[in-house]
Amino acid sequence: MIEWPVLVIAAPLLMVALAWHGKGFWAWVSAAALLLGACWAAGCSNPLVWQAVAGGVAVLAVVLGVPAVRRVLISSWAMKLAAKTLPVIGDTERIALEAGTVWWDGELFSGKPNWNKLFNFRIKPLNATEEAFLNGPTAELCDMLDDHEIAQLRDLPPKVWKFIKDKKFLGMIIPREHGGLGFSANAHAAVVTKIASRSLTAAITVMVPNSLGPGELLIRYGTEEQKKRYLKKLATGEELPCFGLTEPHAGSDAANGTSVGVVGKGKWQGKTITGIYLTFNKRYITLAPVATVVGLAFRLYDPEHLLGEKSEIGITLALLPRDTKGLVIGQRHDPMGVPFQNGPLRGEKVFVPLDYIIGGEAYAGQGWRMLMEALSAGRGISLPSLSVGGAQLALRASSAYAVVRQQFGMPIGKFEGVRERLARIAGLAYTMSAARSLTCGAVDAGEHPSVVSAIAKAYLTEGMRTAVNDGMDIMAGGAICRGPANILSRPYSAIPIGITVEGANILTRSLIIFGQGAIRCHPYLQAEVAAIGAGDVKAFDTALFGHINHLCRNMARALVLGVLGSWLVPVARKVKNRKQVRKLARLSAMFAVVADVGLITLGGSLKRREHLSGRYADAFAWLYLASAVLKQAHDDKNPKEHKAVIDYAISHAFYMAESAIDGVLANLPNQLLAGAVRWVVLPFGLRHRPLRDAQMERLVDSVLDENTGVRRALTAEIHLPDSKEPSLGMLEAAYAAVLAAQGAQKKIAQAMKIGLLKKPAPAADAALMLNTLALRQGIVSATEKKLLDEAWKLTNTVVQVAAFSVGEHRGLK
Repeated sequence: MIEWPVLVIAAPLLMVALAWHGKGFWAWVSAAALLLGACWAAGCSNPLVWQAVAGGVAVLAVVLGVPAVRRVLISSWAMKLAAKTLPVIGDTERIALEAGTVWWDGELFSGKPNWNKLFNFRIKPLNATEEAFLNGPTAELCDMLDDHEIAQLRDLPPKVWKFIKDKKFLGMIIPREHGGLGFSANAHAAVVTKIASRSLTAAITVMVPNSLGPGELLIRYGTEEQKKRYLKKLATGEELPCFGLTEPHAGSDAANGTSVGVVGKGKWQGKTITGIYLTFNKRYITLAPVATVVGLAFRLYDPEHLLGEKSEIGITLALLPRDTKGLVIGQRHDPMGVPFQNGPLRGEKVFVPLDYIIGGEAYAGQGWRMLMEALSAGRGISLPSLSVGGAQLALRASSAYAVVRQQFGMPIGKFEGVRERLARIAGLAYTMSAARSLTCGAVDAGEHPSVVSAIAKAYLTEGMRTAVNDGMDIMAGGAICRGPANILSRPYSAIPIGITVEGANILTRSLIIFGQGAIRCHPYLQAEVAAIGAGDVKAFDTALFGHINHLCRNMARALVLGVLGSWLVPVARKVKNRKQVRKLARLSAMFAVVADVGLITLGGSLKRREHLSGRYADAFAWLYLASAVLKQAHDDKNPKEHKAVIDYAISHAFYMAESAIDGVLANLPNQLLAGAVRWVVLPFGLRHRPLRDAQMERLVDSVLDENTGVRRALTAEIHLPDSKEPSLGMLEAAYAAVLAAQGAQKKIAQAMKIGLLKKPAPAADAALMLNTLALRQGIVSATEKKLLDEAWKLTNTVVQVAAFSVGEHRGLK
């Protein structure tokens, strides 16, 4: 007979083991049975009590285990209670939630990601045509761009506009059958990234027509007549599009906008027709001042019931030619001094025919769904790609500057304060590029991952902000004094634009990512909400007890992985960095538990607790970014040269994710429950610490060592101009010259150290004099002296900043 202590020990172990495998019902039933057996084996003092308890367990097992009984006694009551606590989903929010698809974000939210899904996923590479365009017309366009000149002109030069139109940069997303380039999302992203490294004005100009706007909306929803009329002309730039969504009082929230259209009779080309009287006031509309065709979002009303029985039809989208009578267009805003075309649109009772509605009359009132479906993918391409270009440019420029610029007799790249910033830029550049690649790969595979796209937009634009700010700090005076040679001042000025548009990051983080993600990505929550809305007790019962089993499984996983370590997570041998993958699996289980605790205890009020929602978003986002880093490393076959940057990026992502989870637990209203959950998900406290100095040093060493190729790899997607170009081109030339002269420079330093060579008196050409003395004394050869002189001359050029006369300065922009 088994001794009772064995049964007592076995009960919780069996419960955890069964819960780990998703057998929540049998977990508690088996544990209860073992404990009852232990009590009996120990000699229960009162058999009647034992029998009563055993009977109670049996009854409870029947109630919970038989769905028909459970629905009557538990689920019907629970559904009424849940209806009061779960968030109320309105029509506009429901449409937003239904737009797009759930992809890897759903796996992370599950607490048990299917790693084969990630590591077997093939990111579609650029095809030969796309590669040729990237290395041909895109590179040629980049060579034409001079950001200082663009700033003074307050516009792109005419030759640049013509080139962009002629080469169909504005038609990258338009299919070939309609005269466009028909590029993949990854190709679209690569083009934007490369252009952004030369001029954000040009990048935005190219980006916007290929993002949410008339082109994409026509491809998806346009009538055949509309497609024939516009798409080819949009691809060639004969028609320039803009899209009027944002308003003074509603921002980009079309659901609460004040732009209206009223169906009525009016004169059109000499005939009386049924049309729409539009009244609108839009602002911040990119390309509006030069647009020839205007997309417009408005709320449509039909008070005379000319179209049907409904008086309020809903949000509708239309296309208006620039010459539409009453359309006020042409003024410009001045967004941070960055001279891309941006301005307001206004109109008062502008009459247009019904066939101006995108998709025709059949799509009247469908505008919100159209916008959400289009935005679900596009938000993950354009601004993230622009941000990657900014981060890679910051890394390329600041790393070169750290080598050529000296302070106190040594390169500033040897100062730990500078190296800390360089490490952060490099880590961000790798993480951001990996996230952009994974997100665009999903879009190319047919996904429309709305939550992932929101993460990419918010966290990559924030990454650009950090990277460019750090680059500015490293380059210091050379970065703040504007002029033809300045590399970072214009991108720095443009940072708030990316942060603000396509969903301001503050709201994206605090409302959208977890607010939508919790319902979209949770395996049961959306089904529960839908069942409550439909009054379907059977469907609610299935979802509710699936949810409970899901929570029990993840609690078991989080506890076991926290106590025993992540080695229990099965990961295929072919997967690179398996140890890190297992750690990410544990973090996913922790997040899933903490997310469920918040959803269950706070219900619909969680939508209003933006502090908590923002922390949940941080955890979710860094889990996704960590996944992207591991996927990138795996696909690259984990080259040993990249070990330092992969280690830095993944360690930082883990730390940020765990810190966010810790922040949620520290701020849940019910701290007694939070303490219990902390014991489950963090049994030994926080595991991940801030980055160590040694990690930063290894990363910077790898970046500044040209033999590793890390610097080239991390900045491979930007454009490198000719060495005669006064900004990055000249800096790269100086960097190469300094590296070439390093051997000779070490000889001089050694000679000075032992007294063979004396430092000349301070003078403008002291370095050149020292080189000459070194040659005369046989310390360096004539060839080495030439390398030293060239390095000094180029360095002297790139550390200078522009200076202007009073008259010139007064006219600068």
